[in-house]
Order: sequence, then structure tokens, then C-alpha cells
Amino acid sequence: MTSDLLKKIDDAINFIKTKTSIVPEVGIILGTGLGSLANEITSNVVLNYKDIPHFPLSTVESHQGKLHFGKLSEKNVIVMQGRFHFYEGYSMQQITFPVRVMKKMGVKTLIISNAAGGVNPSYKKGDIMIIKDHINLLGDNPLIGQNEDELGPRFPDMSEPYSQNLIKLSEEIASQKKIKTQTGVFTAMSGPTLETRAEYKFLQKIGTDAVGMSTIPEVIVAVHMSLQVLGFSIITDECDPEKLQVLNLEDVINVATKTEPSLREIIKGVISQL
Repeated sequence: MTSDLLKKIDDAINFIKTKTSIVPEVGIILGTGLGSLANEITSNVVLNYKDIPHFPLSTVESHQGKLHFGKLSEKNVIVMQGRFHFYEGYSMQQITFPVRVMKKMGVKTLIISNAAGGVNPSYKKGDIMIIKDHINLLGDNPLIGQNEDELGPRFPDMSEPYSQNLIKLSEEIASQKKIKTQTGVFTAMSGPTLETRAEYKFLQKIGTDAVGMSTIPEVIVAVHMSLQVLGFSIITDECDPEKLQVLNLEDVINVATKTEPSLREIIKGVISQL
């Protein structure tokens, strides 16, 4: 008997297939201020999340809520222009539902990006961090509950959630293009509040380089479904607990938008070599 989750995945895919025949190889999830990569997709078919069965809706400013199908760097891609967050009130299963759909449509590689606070004192606004590992402080996990054996194992191994090969490739491409990058550990907390001084001190002590409110649920599900994953954070603010300044969303979006062209070049370069 088909489970409710598998039926929902099929419902979404069957609808999408009435709109496009593209079989994507690469899935991309664009975070805050990073949506302009979608403008470079050719043969672009655009669907609104609200029209796709069982898709949540983006409620955050700068997340446009559109799913793009087309070609980028000569590869078939599916691109989420806007994502979902735990703090919006969605369950972990809802947040990660699009990743399930991507995999079932043919995606083998997931590239995911976010805007994050720089906890590492050496990080500066506008830095691009390639994610090498993560710490889940969201207080939940999208795999809690009955496991769907058709989708992945009950206890997926997380010793290499982010592909070492893709990290190395990203570093090489960034070097070729003379784009400075960091490589570090991303921690996710639930939000929507930003962290306190004491929390930033704690994050530093446990080995966090950048902190945000997303990404990890999607990565866990991607690993569960045997996708190779590449993750990026744009550092939009410096989180020195001794020198904290009041931060607003406009500042975050402005920094992400200014840095996005450099990240876009790295992502396109990676995709061209997949």
C-alpha cells in the first residue's frame, strides 16, 4: 500500500510533468537574497509553489516561491527560488518535501545556499563559506517518525553530509576566478530571533563558523536519499559577541545581493563540471 508521503510526492510530480518534460540532474535551493541565479536559466519553465500539490508557501520577504526548470551550464536543473523554514510553522517533513520531489524526478546532486551570521571572528561581511559540516540545533529532525524504506535507510550515515569532492571542486573554481572563500561548519538554530551574546559565545565554543535558520533539514533528507550535497553560506553579518550591532533584514538582503554574483559564478562552474 502506498503511504501518504509517497502519494503526495507522486501527486506533485504528476502535476509538474503536465507543465514540463525536463528531467533535472541538479537541484538548487536559493536562500535569502540569492534568487537572481534563476534569471540565468534557459528554456525556463516557472511554476508557482501555490499551484503545486502539497508544496508549502514561502512567507519570508525575498523568497519568491517559484520553481524553475531549465538549463544552467548545459545541465538540466530544478531551482527553488525561495525555501521554507521551521520558524514559519512548517513541519520538518513539509520543509523537506521539495527535496523528496527533486530526487524522484531524477536529481543526483543538491546545491543549497543560505545567508548566515559569521561566528568565526576571522569572517567578514560578504565572505562566501563553503559548508564542510554542520551542527543541528533546530531541536528536530525530518526523519523522525516512520521510515519510508523506499526513500532511504532508517539510520543514514552522516559522516560526510557534504561531498568532499564538490567542496574541493568549489575551492578550485573559486581560486581560478579569484573569488575568496572560507570553508567551515554551519549551525542551524530555529529562529526567528537572532542569537544572544551568550549564544554566540556558546556557538564559538562548539566549533561553529556560521549560523543560520535553514539548510540542515534539506541536507539530512538529501543524504537520506543518497544525493551528493554542496552547501554555501553568504556571511551577511559579523557575530562577535563583544561587538554586536543591531541587525535588520534589509542589511542581510543587501549584503547577500552584493555577494551573490560571485557565488553564482562558483555554482555555475561546479555545475559545468558535474
